[in-house]
Amino acid sequence: MSWNAEIQKAFEMAVLSLKKSYAPYSQFNVAAVIKLQNQEQWVCGVNVENASYGGTICAERSAIVSAISQYGKDSRLDWIVITSSNPQEAIPPCGLCLQVLVEFADQDLPVYLASQKEIKKQLTLGELLPMSFQAESITKS
Repeated sequence: MSWNAEIQKAFEMAVLSLKKSYAPYSQFNVAAVIKLQNQEQWVCGVNVENASYGGTICAERSAIVSAISQYGKDSRLDWIVITSSNPQEAIPPCGLCLQVLVEFADQDLPVYLASQKEIKKQLTLGELLPMSFQAESITKS
């Protein structure tokens, strides 16, 4: 399958960023590149593991936290490309990352999933997390 030049370049950036990942426990490196709406720049994140495991930060959340730190709390995602050190399979984001994506993106957010060699598929955030918990889910009394 062929992807537009912007998405292909983001994938290449993600692959190069895999070597920045800190994954001494799982040996499973992950990188994510996001583009924010109304921004030209892309933001990259990598997974950063911790011996306590619970302190581990996934690449998707790393990218989102970096984007919010750089561009502000009103930032919204335009798309995300995710790759890992798996040479064959495209691995989807974990549930926690999907929930954080929901906070800063619409259900139609394009999510590009890639192996280390190529982009394998494009899904939407809504397809990956069809019944998400959203801000509107919280009732205020």
